[in-house]
Amino acid sequence: MLGVWHFSFTVSDLDGAVDFYTRLLRFELVHMQEQNNEYTRRVVGYPDAHLRVAQLAVPGQPRGLSTHDLELVHYLVPQGERGDHNIYNPGQAHLALTVEDLDAEYERLLAGGVEFFSEPQAITAGVNAGGSMVYLYGFDKLVH
Repeated sequence: MLGVWHFSFTVSDLDGAVDFYTRLLRFELVHMQEQNNEYTRRVVGYPDAHLRVAQLAVPGQPRGLSTHDLELVHYLVPQGERGDHNIYNPGQAHLALTVEDLDAEYERLLAGGVEFFSEPQAITAGVNAGGSMVYLYGFDKLVH
């Protein structure tokens, strides 16, 4: 293995998700494209697949293997179904970000309408003891 190319989330509305990740979480949009071709259909395994994709990067993050860190995918065809967004469900994922002032970011995001699982919590055990963290719901929980 050479490294991680990117991580990806499937979203229900690409434009709304790009706004969420750029405006609220401060990612930079690198590229957007529509994928309605035979190659994509073979890769994802859906014979009629039609996707819109956005690639985003963390500002200032050193670039290595890829131009982006996050890929957002909106399946126009086939259309997916929203499920339970709680993190205890198999198949759910999370993205961990590092910030300088968690309390300030928490307040800023809260004011922006982001829903959190809790308030920021001190990490009292494990390799990250002494820090603090909070989980937030992603774009699709915010709009639905």
